[in-house]
Amino acid sequence: MQVHHSIKNFKTGKPTIVTIGTFDGVHIGHKELLKKLTSEAARLNLASVILTFFPHPRMVLQKESGIQLINTIDERIAIFSKTELDHLIIHPFTREFSNLSAETYVKTVLVDNLNVKKIIIGYDHRFGNNRSANIDDLKRFGSQFDFEVEELSAQELNDVAVSSTKIRRALGSGDLETANSYLGYPFMLNGTIVKGKGIGKTINYPTANLQINEDYKLIPKNGVYVVQSILEDTKTFGLMSIGTNPTVGGTTRTIETYFLDTDKDLYGKKLEIEMLTKIRNEELFDSIESLQQAIRNDEAFARKYIKTHVQ
Repeated sequence: MQVHHSIKNFKTGKPTIVTIGTFDGVHIGHKELLKKLTSEAARLNLASVILTFFPHPRMVLQKESGIQLINTIDERIAIFSKTELDHLIIHPFTREFSNLSAETYVKTVLVDNLNVKKIIIGYDHRFGNNRSANIDDLKRFGSQFDFEVEELSAQELNDVAVSSTKIRRALGSGDLETANSYLGYPFMLNGTIVKGKGIGKTINYPTANLQINEDYKLIPKNGVYVVQSILEDTKTFGLMSIGTNPTVGGTTRTIETYFLDTDKDLYGKKLEIEMLTKIRNEELFDSIESLQQAIRNDEAFARKYIKTHVQ
């Protein structure tokens, strides 16, 4: 798969088949659409293309919305790279771009830049200035500029929309099993390990403090989770605590992981941590000893879960 960070950078010797969207989560519903896209590409001898935008349009047009996304843009790239997609185009979304008329968008972007011969899109797709054009307009442009439009059914679109909604709702409640079942892979957090206050070390549970730079990344509900990561080519499991550490007087939300059976120095390293299941909600304990006992119980839960649920 080739990644292009602007429509202007896109080059291919073949005409294309294109689908367009934000694809947040790249979940099982999206993957069915991807299968359709790539199988049609093979049948028609076209290059398969996803056209997506970053920042998310709502970040630009509705800045007050505070939108939270299941995936960062880099995570989306990594997930798409594992598919049979030929090209991923991530075009910068700006107010100027949003003001293109529907015909200008179709002619300059889809026809001139992408050399599109087929588009697979939902019946509710809107485009052009103020989202004024719909799929009937797209079909009319298809006749004018010689490309086919295949309309996704309401059921296919519903599968995609319901999956996204259920994933967000599940993450908000800490239900990793439901979120991961709809994603088709473990929900992930990517960031850099930075120095924290060192409190974990003082209670014999040293933690790696994960700093996530993308403020739009959705973070699951505060609590303690079983997680896994690759540390120096070795799959390593751990306990992740998301919250403010109220027992030791914390007030700032942090993401800290105590990795089992390792003492590697992780400061400054970039890590991807996959979340497997939730153990419990964040709690305020009446003493450090009570907190330590809770962590021992968490570790016992994690080791049993890893033994029985993880291949």
